[in-house]
Amino acid sequence: MLYNSQRMVMYPHLNAAGILFGGQAISWIDEEVIIFAAQLLDTQRLATVKMSEVYFKSPANIGDIVVIGTELIKTGQTSITVRCEIKNKTTNKIIVSVDEIVVVALDFNKRPTKHILADRDKIFPKSKEK
Repeated sequence: MLYNSQRMVMYPHLNAAGILFGGQAISWIDEEVIIFAAQLLDTQRLATVKMSEVYFKSPANIGDIVVIGTELIKTGQTSITVRCEIKNKTTNKIIVSVDEIVVVALDFNKRPTKHILADRDKIFPKSKEK
């Protein structure tokens, strides 16, 4: 898991219970995954097409610094699947995690198109185990 971004939980990010609003966390995750995919696929023409279940594991409070991590899980012809989590930097507890987020590369007409990692098995052949 690669942790690239940090955020501070501030008043506009809180729900009525005074903890990090789930919608805000999902927004941060979506943004982080698109940035990760843009760097990996060398394009900004991307869209999130699916998120698996979202697991809220612990709360984040006002003033907490959180880190957002991403990890490539799988590559397809037009899409990649990424795992993402937000972790509290102080307590090291995972706040929220999403195991599968599918991002698709788009052409100029906003239709799915083959991306640069589609042929990665040809570029980086899998080692044969003995």
